[in-house]
Amino acid sequence: MTENTTDAVTTPIPDPRKESLIEYPSQFPIKVMGVKVDGFVHAITQIAERFDPAFDATTVELRDSKAGNYLGVTITVTATSREQLDDLYRALSAHPSVKVVL
Repeated sequence: MTENTTDAVTTPIPDPRKESLIEYPSQFPIKVMGVKVDGFVHAITQIAERFDPAFDATTVELRDSKAGNYLGVTITVTATSREQLDDLYRALSAHPSVKVVL
């Protein structure tokens, strides 16, 4: 009895989640919506600084919600890798006052 084997080379299928349309490094805006409480903006900028040591807090943009209960904070970081952005999104999303990160 003989086995039928082939020496076919398998080509890995690219994972679309790992493909990136972003060229690194680049300036990358991130919008964070959260509960408007004292210290919220400071907390968001501190998180940004952990992932981008050159983060410039003077570029932060703020927008109140219609009722004034929530605050939109736009930060612009220097994106250096997909991993950096993924970690930054996770850290921002983990903050208790944050509702949405875009």
